[in-house]
Amino acid sequence: MSEMATAGEVLELVRTGQASTRTDLRRLTGLSRTAVVARVSALIDAGLIVLGEELASTGGRPPGALVFNHDAGVVLGVAVGRSRSQLAIFDLQGRELAGDTRDHGVGIAAEELMPQLAERLSAMLATVEPPVLGIGMSLPGVVDPVRCVSVDSPVMGGWDGVELAPYFKTVADAPLFLANDADVLARSELFGPGPKPRNALVVKASTGLGMGVIADGKILAGAIGAAGEIGHTRLDAAGDLPCRCGSNGCLETVAAGWALVARLVDSGVPAGHVRDLVASALAGDAVARGLLRESGRQLGELLAIAINLLNPEVVVVGGDMGQAFDLYTAGVRESVYARSTALATRDLRFLPAIHGDSSGLVGCAALAIDHILAPGSVDQRLGTVDSTED
Repeated sequence: MSEMATAGEVLELVRTGQASTRTDLRRLTGLSRTAVVARVSALIDAGLIVLGEELASTGGRPPGALVFNHDAGVVLGVAVGRSRSQLAIFDLQGRELAGDTRDHGVGIAAEELMPQLAERLSAMLATVEPPVLGIGMSLPGVVDPVRCVSVDSPVMGGWDGVELAPYFKTVADAPLFLANDADVLARSELFGPGPKPRNALVVKASTGLGMGVIADGKILAGAIGAAGEIGHTRLDAAGDLPCRCGSNGCLETVAAGWALVARLVDSGVPAGHVRDLVASALAGDAVARGLLRESGRQLGELLAIAINLLNPEVVVVGGDMGQAFDLYTAGVRESVYARSTALATRDLRFLPAIHGDSSGLVGCAALAIDHILAPGSVDQRLGTVDSTED
């Protein structure tokens, strides 16, 4: 790191555990003692860093140790799906402080649901003291992260083009960050302690089918944010079956949760959601188990192409169907190993989403935290420390 390291970059070193003392910071940044003191002082004044002896539990850190203050603020996570909305408050370390998950009607309009979400968030915040620094939100389909609107969502009819940020003005004076639901699922795999995948495909197998792509440790969004839209790729086995996106023959018509539930109901087993299908499969229902396994096979046919092209080290399977991980991925593996090259699959691993059913919410929190604690954002918040100071 150059001698021009800013306060935001100093915070990043402390927050990620690379530095815990001023000496560490001087060594890693090349800054002078005076410059390090100035930047650390600004971060302490802003409440983003505290000294070890000022915290009740710091793991025996010595006096003067620098500790990231994860209680300096909170972020809100808002994961909205076809029939369910998950809300939560997180500290800046990503620890959930409060949550509220509820079902809503399929096809509910933004104008109806968004005020409800705002009310629920406000109720949760009534007992929280730290300020809200950011809001992370996910939606199915392609979104515009700059305008914070849905661009193309077959699942959420009528949401395209609706500005979402104004609905949160009554909740908090904080920026909104919007992303696709599969992308936040992928982001959750990069968040928190432990090893992180450098190259991975993160599948969201639920009512719909989507995929987040991690390339060289970063989320790959694509030119217009449409990377990973695997569910609406044509599949020969789907023939001309009509898809909810308006096209025909998409993978979703034979492998997505909405299609599987319809087939399960036709077989005489009552089900209203893919979660019901998964529950039936885990309870031993032969039809439900067969549908999940076959869905995995169909997904695997297209996933094999992505594996050959991108050479991931791991395929992560999340979403509602991911709750039946062993059963579902058995079908995925069958097609992948039959269709991918031996080299691409030689060391390939299949893993469940690390945060389970909370992965989408954790990804929303990570989306907000990654933005508000990015060095540039921190420097802007501080009014910047004089980076030329020695």
